[in-house]
Amino acid sequence: MAVDYNVIGSRLKKARLAKNYTQEDLAEKIDVSVAFLSRVERGSSHLNLKRLSQICNLLNVSEGYILNGASSNSENYLEEEFSELLKGCSPEKQKLIYNVAKTIVESDM
Repeated sequence: MAVDYNVIGSRLKKARLAKNYTQEDLAEKIDVSVAFLSRVERGSSHLNLKRLSQICNLLNVSEGYILNGASSNSENYLEEEFSELLKGCSPEKQKLIYNVAKTIVESDM
């Protein structure tokens, strides 16, 4: 399973904003530069597990949520991510994505 650092960064940003922290606030609390934190939130820099745990503790979110969004057994696994993805697509692309997803769901995998 590939790690999607863009999704991880997006979840970290969402958790940071939910706590009303600026990037400057969080960067100071975890002793990193604002530029580094910005790159992490954009998915272009990676966190080690120690730093991830530190951030999760400050933001009061689980590492599991940041890494997986939800348990893969969860009813709403990646629901929010799919919704956000579709919002940015034209109706033609949405139809294509739907058809691909439908084909996968209906296949005998």
